[in-house]
Amino acid sequence: MSSTRIHNFSISLDGFATGEPQSLEAPFGHAGERLHAWMFATPFCGGDGPAGIDDAFARRHDEGFGAEIMGANKFGPPGWQDDPDWTGWWGEDPPFHTPTFVLTHRPRPPVEMKGGTTFHFLTADPVEALEAARDAASGGDVRIGGGATVVRDFLHAGLVDEMHLVLVPIVLGRGVRLWDGIEALEDTYEIETVSSPSGVTHLSFTRKAVT
Repeated sequence: MSSTRIHNFSISLDGFATGEPQSLEAPFGHAGERLHAWMFATPFCGGDGPAGIDDAFARRHDEGFGAEIMGANKFGPPGWQDDPDWTGWWGEDPPFHTPTFVLTHRPRPPVEMKGGTTFHFLTADPVEALEAARDAASGGDVRIGGGATVVRDFLHAGLVDEMHLVLVPIVLGRGVRLWDGIEALEDTYEIETVSSPSGVTHLSFTRKAVT
């Protein structure tokens, strides 16, 4: 069976995956691009940084995935559901190149984009959403793309096989926090950490084998 993975998911030292308030002009609120500056600097993302640790982790973003699940707040700013022409932040050729499932309380017909991305909008719990994504993934892994609320929901449901977090050395103080209500992940996952010269720390969580 395919794996369910989270990759390149950045959080601040105090656990926030986005700032506030989110808007069309500021997708990550007062955090700006600070949570993702490490990734934008990599050769994988067209930056002029070294082909080192950060680049190696960033490149895994495209490896082996056949579908993606994301929350409504990742797909667009507050109120995007009222705009029938809104097709996401990413232009005509989004970076997913797979069936992509957007969890929303206001579903709409699928939207086919260039490059192989088709957005499907559904109201579903994590188990139902994962079943739909696996059916569409053609044997590939399913990426849980965020935001923090969706990641938290899938962790609570016990559906995440691997998770790559990037701890960025900033303090946001407010926003959407990943860790609220999450505890004792060390009981379920093997956890490895790798520090990067850029200042970020990569944390890899791999589900422990059931004995």
